[in-house]
Amino acid sequence: MILDLLNAGIAADILERTASTPRVQQAVELSLAPAFLLVAIGSIMNVMMARLIWLAGRIERLAEPIEGACSVSHAAELAWLRTRRRFARIAIKFSTAAAVVISVEIAVLFLSAYIEARIGTVVAVLWVATIALLITGLGYFLRETLLAADGPKGDR
Repeated sequence: MILDLLNAGIAADILERTASTPRVQQAVELSLAPAFLLVAIGSIMNVMMARLIWLAGRIERLAEPIEGACSVSHAAELAWLRTRRRFARIAIKFSTAAAVVISVEIAVLFLSAYIEARIGTVVAVLWVATIALLITGLGYFLRETLLAADGPKGDR
């Protein structure tokens, strides 16, 4: 069956295009910058997740029934924490989307060694989309950290 594919010419054409070490090396080099960005996004998301986990734990502790009624300060802190959690979750969603798009870009860049089509525009659009998603995620993360710095009784 593999021999049939080789005889069909399709496999031979693919092998001919990929047999060139410089062409594959160039594809790997082109995908390095997006790969480093993917690592940076992962590091940022690690910080975001740590904050989200802390927020979720604090919300659970405050929401547990305590002897007597919940005080007004507990209710205010819960509302503040839930707002922070919402911003953190949105930040993580946008950052995850950025990681997905940059992963697709890495795949497209690597595949460019195997195809003849010009895909520069696709690569540029994917890069801009990644940066836009990352900026949006970082914006929400900034909102969460500013809200955290204000405290539950800060001016909002």
